[in-house]
Amino acid sequence: MAAIGWKIDKTQQNTLLERFVPRWSNVVADHITLDARAADGDRLPTDREASIIGYASDGEGVEALVVAIGGDVRRPDGGTYHITWSLDQGHKARESNDVIASHGWRKLDQPVMIRIIPAKL
Repeated sequence: MAAIGWKIDKTQQNTLLERFVPRWSNVVADHITLDARAADGDRLPTDREASIIGYASDGEGVEALVVAIGGDVRRPDGGTYHITWSLDQGHKARESNDVIASHGWRKLDQPVMIRIIPAKL
């Protein structure tokens, strides 16, 4: 099994990091997961753009950007598409799912379009 999803286009990553200054020292900001438990033969997604539409944080070490792909924020597994943005020491990227589910997220005033690259993660 391997995770599949999208990598964030490296040409946009620095611009995004300037716009959404990471709060915590461990900056992740590199991918969006579609399926964390994909079978080895599962096909990669085909989408090539997404919109950053929201922000989530627990204020205790986890922050994420909520993303819409194909106009939808819901992953097939019921989770929310997101980019784990930054983490404080002792926190793991997978915690972003729980933070979004338990704390919700704040909608941005304007969506930010980004290019995404289908990939094994």
